[in-house]
Amino acid sequence: MYSKDQASQLKQAFWTAFGQYMGPVLNTDGLRTNWINYKTGVKHIFFRMQADNKTATIAIEIAHPDPELQQLFFEQFANYKAMLYATLGEQWEWQLHTTDDYGKTVSRIFTEITSVSIFQKEDWPKLISFFKPRIIALDEFWSDAKPAFEA
Repeated sequence: MYSKDQASQLKQAFWTAFGQYMGPVLNTDGLRTNWINYKTGVKHIFFRMQADNKTATIAIEIAHPDPELQQLFFEQFANYKAMLYATLGEQWEWQLHTTDDYGKTVSRIFTEITSVSIFQKEDWPKLISFFKPRIIALDEFWSDAKPAFEA
């Protein structure tokens, strides 16, 4: 078991390592990108990567405070489901109006792996291999889909 401080340091070390690993990777437009804090450019839509002592998750998160508008964004993503899956090369789970870690209502499109721990350095290659192709695919998808969400 790790103290809060040790756990925080290990998480920070992983995300720093991941950021350095992804640093040379350019986005679809050929630009440098902060992959860890990916900016979608559309308010209330986020690409989130999270890892803890049991799982790792990558998600499209819709966090609009108005549940009806959140649902509209969710349905808009559903219209792009075929394109999303073609770009990702896999199907993800869809959750309309779930609760995040802070008790806020969000909608998510996500995938996860289990039996990995951000606190075990020997799992870091698995985590990087999980996150890297998916965040790059999300960027590729978003490059094509984003104009529809900006309207």
